[in-house]
Amino acid sequence: MASWREVAESAPEFAARVRESFESHKHKTIATLRKDGSPRVSGIEAYVVGDELWFGSMPGALKARDLQRDPRFALHGPPVLLGAGETPGSSGGDTKLSGYAVEVTDRDRLAPMLAARGFDPDAFSGSHFFTADIREVVLTQIEGSVMVMDLWRPGQGVRRLERS
Repeated sequence: MASWREVAESAPEFAARVRESFESHKHKTIATLRKDGSPRVSGIEAYVVGDELWFGSMPGALKARDLQRDPRFALHGPPVLLGAGETPGSSGGDTKLSGYAVEVTDRDRLAPMLAARGFDPDAFSGSHFFTADIREVVLTQIEGSVMVMDLWRPGQGVRRLERS
């Protein structure tokens, strides 16, 4: 299982850039798989807390049921749109992560994560919480007239792809 810690330890500069991009806005988008195998796209909040990437959902939410049935997911950090006066390369980039969701139900394990987020350890008692077994992280940026994609996979480090 590859936690956020593995990303950060194996590629610290890349992990810092990914985290800056990922945390630039609160809301992200997650893709899960429905019962029939078709994709479901949902809004979500996700945070790096300690060594883990955490995300959750309201009690009984369809995305949680999807992940309990089939843990594969793709998570898209906030899409970065250039604002007035910004030039390509001035944003943190566009972040995507994919892997397997691991549901955490042990309240003793959840308590430190909730406390780090400023919540009471008993908060959200009916909610679903997951950590990510990360299989791939991609950070896409525009550098001049070139689209640059830095790709990380467990045990492979970071590979750079460029498209003009």
